[in-house]
Parts: sequence; C-alpha cells; structure tokens
Amino acid sequence: MPSQPLPPCPQPRRAPSAHQRLVRHASTAAAVLATAVLAACGGGGGGGPVFIPPIVTPPSPPPPPPPPPPSSRGTLVEPAQSVASFTAKEFGTLLDLDDKGQALALIAGTPKCGFELQSVHYHTVGGKEEETTASAALMVPTGSDPACTGPRPIVMYAHGTTTDRAYDLSRWVNPEQSSAAEGVILAAMFAAQGYIVVAPNYAGYAQSKLPYHPYLNGTQQGRDVADSLKAARSVLPLAGASDSGALLLTGYSQGGYVALAAHRELQAMGQSVTASAPLSAPSAISLLTDYNFLGWPALGSTIFVPLLSTSWQQQFGDVYNSPDLIYESQYAQGIESLLPSLTPIGDLIAAGKLPLTALYPANAVPGPLTPELGIFYGANNLIRQSYLTAAVNDLQARPCPGNALPPSAGSLANPAALDCQPDNGLRRAAVANDLRNWLPTRPVFFCGGADDPTVNFLSTQATAGYFAARGMPQNMLQVLDLEAGNSGEGDPYAAARAGFAQAKADRYNSTEGDAAVKAEAVIRAYHGTLVPPFCVASARGFFQGVLAGGG
Repeated sequence: MPSQPLPPCPQPRRAPSAHQRLVRHASTAAAVLATAVLAACGGGGGGGPVFIPPIVTPPSPPPPPPPPPPSSRGTLVEPAQSVASFTAKEFGTLLDLDDKGQALALIAGTPKCGFELQSVHYHTVGGKEEETTASAALMVPTGSDPACTGPRPIVMYAHGTTTDRAYDLSRWVNPEQSSAAEGVILAAMFAAQGYIVVAPNYAGYAQSKLPYHPYLNGTQQGRDVADSLKAARSVLPLAGASDSGALLLTGYSQGGYVALAAHRELQAMGQSVTASAPLSAPSAISLLTDYNFLGWPALGSTIFVPLLSTSWQQQFGDVYNSPDLIYESQYAQGIESLLPSLTPIGDLIAAGKLPLTALYPANAVPGPLTPELGIFYGANNLIRQSYLTAAVNDLQARPCPGNALPPSAGSLANPAALDCQPDNGLRRAAVANDLRNWLPTRPVFFCGGADDPTVNFLSTQATAGYFAARGMPQNMLQVLDLEAGNSGEGDPYAAARAGFAQAKADRYNSTEGDAAVKAEAVIRAYHGTLVPPFCVASARGFFQGVLAGGG
C-alpha cells in the first residue's frame, strides 16, 4: 500500500457498467596512452665499436584478478539483527494507544503471541541479473499459547508502492518511519496470531545498494522474494523457531503483484507454495498500461510511470532511446534516478521534479474517458503528446486481446490475453511483465474494491478470468470485491464487506465540508487506507481455511 498520501482525486461516478468504470549509454571514454621509449646512441671517429644499449622490454603487467564468484542468492550478508521484541500484552497495549490501533485490533483480533522483530540482509539480483543485496523484516512469534509454539506457517508479505528509499518494514516500531502503518497491520494480522512473517523491503530500498528499484519486474521481484525466504529460513533455528512447511504469499498493491510473481517463480523452481493472496494487485499490468494511454490513468500515475520506465529500461534496455522522448524537458533530466528517493514525494513535487496529477497535456488526444479523469490532464504535464500519440497508434495497430476497452467478460477471461507484439517499448515491457502468462497449481485468493482509483479492479478480474479460462478449478480461485453485496447466507466475507462499508461511511461523515469534499476524502483514502485492512484480514481467513483443509 502507498506509504505516503497520494494526491487528491475527485470522487468518480459509480457507473452501472464496466464500460463506464474505465484506468541506459553513458558511454565510458577510455583513452589509451602509448609510452614511447627514446633510445639514442652516439658515435665518434676512430672506428671503435658502436655501443648499442640493449632494448629492455618492461615486464607485462600482471593479469587482472578474476571476478569474484557470484554470491549464492539468499545467503546472509551479515548476521540477522534484532530490532525489537514484544509480548502479546505489550503489543496489545501498543494497539490500544489510539483509535486507529483499536480499530485494527477489532479486525485482527486480540494478540495471542508476542514476537521478535529482526532485520535480515541477504544476497539477491537486480533487474539486469546483476549481483546486489536486499533486506527483509522477520517476525518470529513467541509465547506460551499453542498458536505461538511449535512449527509455524510462514507468511511472506510484500509491501505496496512507496517513493521512500529508506522504507524498511523492520523499522516500523519508530512511528516516524513511513513503514509504520503497514508494519503494524502486518504484525497485528499475522505475527501476533502465530505466523512467522517474512517481509522483503525489495532491491533498491533500505539496506540495498542497488541504485534503482526493479518496479513491477516480475522475474526479479519473484526472485527477490524467494531469496528473502531462503535467508529468513536460515535464521529461524537461531531464533529458536521452526517452519511447519506451509508457505502463504500475500501483499497489497505492488505487493499483491509481487506475491503473485513470487508464486509463479517458486512454482517454476519446484518449491512448495501452500496458497497466495494478491490484494489490489496490478497483475494485469499490460491492461493498466493500455488503459492509461487510452484515457484512464490511475491516481498516482505521475509516480508510477517514472518508476516503471526506469525499471523496465534497466530490465530490457530498449524501452526508450532517451527519456526526453517520453517526458517533457522540464522533467526528463534526472528522472531515471529520481525515484525512489530520500526526499519526500511532496517536496519533489513542490520542487517541480514531478507534477502532482497532470500526466498528459490539457488538450491531449486522446483525452480523459470521463470528466472526473480530467485531473490527469493539464499544464506542466509529465508525458509528451508526441509519445502519447505514438503509443496509441501502436495500441491500435497491435492490440492485446485481453486489454479491450470497453472491457467485456470475454476480453477479461481471454486465454490468449497477451497474444500481441507491441512495438512501443513501454507496452512491450508491460506485456513481458504481465502475470497472465502462467497457471497456478495452488489456491489463489484475490481481493480489492471495484471503485479503486489507484489499481483498477479490472486488473484483478482480468487475471482471475485468465486463470479460470485456462482451467484453474473454481474451488482453487476466489475473488472478493469489497463493494459487492453480501453473497448470501454463509458468505465467509460478509463481515469484511460490512466493515469496509462502515469504514467508508465513517470517513465520509467525519470529513468537514460539502458532499463533494466528503466524497473526495473517501476516494483519497480508498486504496491506501480503507481497503487494506479488510483485504488483509480476508486473506488471513482464506489462509486459515486452506490450512484447515490440509493445504
């Protein structure tokens, strides 16, 4: 989930149909200098022998040392560091300190376990397969309750999009850290209920030395998770804990994408996965990219697009020839190294490094699909009209059948969703990183809200529809739309839906101002605040059901 507030967005109209609910060559100059040796000899009369000094050949320089062997991915860079520990009572007291904590406790339940929080620093790879490191938070349950002892299941949790280069889920005990809110939710939902938690910070963040982040690079992010799990498991015996063998993958927003990518990677590696729960996930990233070009940008697009273009340029090297072909001149210089940053995103926007919401020019063609989406079109825009025109021309000439707009049940469940070969570099990279290209063999639970302005819920519907069309059994595939009404007696997610509706109403009613201001407050909070706790709680319930069924 985002770790800082996203820019404001007006309340979009709730539409009655899917159609209306539309979203590297720094050349190194090496100068080789030749050293000339001047040999002079002199002669005199008298016919004596001419002395010619011997030519002395300098010794050859020693050969360069061989490169170090590649590190073993998932091995520790250094011993794990203990950050904090809580008893169940201490953590419960922490939750009780404010209204937000109390509300979270109502959703997550009373803490059964204490836990030790550790930081794990491990070897992994970057977006170009280069050797690098990353770090993760490890939470190990403690206490005498039966839920806290013996072999425990592991929950791998992947975090949402953040521009904070220092983001570290092992440091959430410091309320000044931007990871605080997400870390508390994670601890309450899982660690305090008896799950071992592994939460990677990703390459490019926290202790990682990678100078960029491989954002929505499915292969790299899946491997990063696998490496964090390997590293964490090597620490467990030292922490006096043991792994039951059950592995549950989840995450929110970007983290939902990462969780599903990790499921794909681990399955391909032949490693056991018990179940996954991608929440509000941009898993159908090609669909979202095409929708963006066609007039349906996402709230936060002026952040997401630079992260994506930099990541995918590092991954493939051919997304663009120069960033100024995509970005207006006032933004192009330095944009490849702009995010993530140690400078708060609000300060970057205030300094003119990025616009707040103006992704495209005010008179862009095509323009916004609905008037409410007009906030993404305006002065001092980020993306050039010439680039938008080229992208749309490519989209029309080389459409992807699973990305049709308006969407239909058929397009959202097209087993040949990515049967396309775009020429545009960004679209081509999006197809390569779209997760509609494999079939899980273990249960998957999707969750989100149909009115999400940040990650269009059609991404979830398209991914789940693709899996179903490929033959994934219905009992292994669940989709929860928090906006949908109660599905009837025995609905396991009725409480989540009701709680979500109440949370929206509370946000609306507690906001001062007229109806438009109140509605805007709900939309601003929708993706990053309102949806996450209910989807995470529902994912936990889903996992409990899988484990109870012997999964």
